[in-house]
Amino acid sequence: MIRLRRVLDDLAGRAPKRVLAIVIAQIDAALEGVALAVAVTIGEVEPPLARLRIAEIEHDGDAHRGRLVAELAATLATPIDREDLFRLSRSVDDVLDHLRDYVRETDLYGVRLDGGAVAMLEQVAIGLRDLRRALDRLVDRPAEAAEAALAAHKRSGRVRHLYAQGLAEVLSGEITARVLKQRELLRRLDVVGLRLAECADALADAMLKRSL
Repeated sequence: MIRLRRVLDDLAGRAPKRVLAIVIAQIDAALEGVALAVAVTIGEVEPPLARLRIAEIEHDGDAHRGRLVAELAATLATPIDREDLFRLSRSVDDVLDHLRDYVRETDLYGVRLDGGAVAMLEQVAIGLRDLRRALDRLVDRPAEAAEAALAAHKRSGRVRHLYAQGLAEVLSGEITARVLKQRELLRRLDVVGLRLAECADALADAMLKRSL
């Protein structure tokens, strides 16, 4: 029955949106991870509780990724190349993995960052929403999707800029164990931004191939 539904969806042109919906669900899980990272940074959620919650969110993200792999193996038509879809999915997974590490390390190191880290996470959230919008419009409004993918990449650049500012501030005084721990947390968020850039690049490359 499931296989028949997939064949009918392929014939009706619904398969591309079904596949994209799975990647969008992955992005939604990453957005949950960002929200939790902000909450633990500003002290709304205690780090030990945040570690438990981020593990659940990561599990959800992994489940969506597993669904995508199965869907790609069974679906005849995909909106962009299967390789590019897999690459995009993997990059979104990397974003969530590094958010998980940030939450875990906040607990492990026993330190928190300040508003600069929150600003970095806000840029990540905006970039993820840009990616979500790009996927939502990929089939019906490809020009808008391309603009949204570019916007996501620009947000990753903003994360890098905020990282440099934050690092300069953290290292401006005496170098203590606390400062070194904060530097590591900042670097973790910088890597989140780099993985966001990889998401945007994967989608942009896929859309370029699609237009040729």
